[in-house]
Amino acid sequence: MKNLVVLTGAGISAESGVKTFRDDNGLWEGHDVMEVATPEGFSKNPELVLDFYNQRRRQLKTVEPNDAHLLLAELENNFNVQIITQNVDDLHERAGSTQVMHLHGELMKVRSTTDENLILDWKKDLYLGDLAPDGSQLRPFVVWFGEAVPKMEEAMELVSKADLLVIIGTSMQVYPAAGLIDFTQPNTPLFFIDPKPNIQEQKNLKVYAEKASTGMEKLKNHLVNTYL
Repeated sequence: MKNLVVLTGAGISAESGVKTFRDDNGLWEGHDVMEVATPEGFSKNPELVLDFYNQRRRQLKTVEPNDAHLLLAELENNFNVQIITQNVDDLHERAGSTQVMHLHGELMKVRSTTDENLILDWKKDLYLGDLAPDGSQLRPFVVWFGEAVPKMEEAMELVSKADLLVIIGTSMQVYPAAGLIDFTQPNTPLFFIDPKPNIQEQKNLKVYAEKASTGMEKLKNHLVNTYL
């Protein structure tokens, strides 16, 4: 069974109604990202940050996986599908995908402020005074700007073993995640799905200039017909 590695970004979740990371003006839901997505912002105004992620968590509960998520899950019948996502939502898991690596954390989990490996499932609102088992304040389990991405080496290894690499809904311009494509083996077939692609087709790169759901439908048919 071929290793199918999939890199996903905000574009795949946008069709489900999940707000994309930030608008063209650099604001995220009206907030400067430095206020709500940095350790410094959390230190300065933890209540603002906790409320911001509480709102994101509540909104996530109102949306469902879309066809792109479901089609990726179905591909597990034919391929060893390993998803590496920049998204903090749980839509891949809810669609049925069983191998999902979250590079930037998970909205439905929280962590200790002193021990990054002390992680808890958390589906309700989070407040000041909610403590981890080690006695420290809990914070969102989200990798903020300025923090290391702990799963990067594991992701690099997965990409290096890919027989096929699919990129959906991400411009591949946000580092370090954007550098993952450099770890593919020479001549690995690459597939890029984005309604406004910023790259052109090449010998081993096929581009679907479509939204995630319709692009995935075409790609799934191509993969099943070509590589099975």
